[in-house]
Amino acid sequence: MTGRVEFILGGARSGKSRLGEQRAERWFSDGKVARLIYLATARPGDEEMVSRIAHHQASRPAYWQLIEEAWALDQVLASLASDDCVVIDCLTLWLTTALCDYSDSAFQHKRAALLSALRATRARVILISNEVGHGIVPLGELSRRFVDESGWLHQDIAALADRVDFVMAGLPLTLKGDN
Repeated sequence: MTGRVEFILGGARSGKSRLGEQRAERWFSDGKVARLIYLATARPGDEEMVSRIAHHQASRPAYWQLIEEAWALDQVLASLASDDCVVIDCLTLWLTTALCDYSDSAFQHKRAALLSALRATRARVILISNEVGHGIVPLGELSRRFVDESGWLHQDIAALADRVDFVMAGLPLTLKGDN
């Protein structure tokens, strides 16, 4: 374990992003980190997503640095300093890009590179992701693969993270680490 990686899971509109941002803000105000970075994995594919992105951007103070990166999370992590804090929001959008736009071998390589970068980073990292495994098994092949890959990725990240929280209705439940 790195002592620097936290993982926050929850459903849509559960409050998981807000929890990650609040935790990062607290570290910043306490002087534990010098720079706050929001690494957004969303791509503005339609007007509704453009609106969501604009809302997220408007809700963060100007001192947050924004990095928009839908694929090369490992490279961003490798570039961070030890006094940086990055909130990666969200892994499920990253996974969607990976499964829809890249070959299986490219995805597996990038997945392994992400896990390696998380183990190696000296920055504080808060990963946000949607828990999608609580529902029924989807009908479509791509949807089933997405649920499977998401679950496996979540397990691997939870294993290396120092803290894992599950958020429901704005309430965090600590699954791993200190309260």
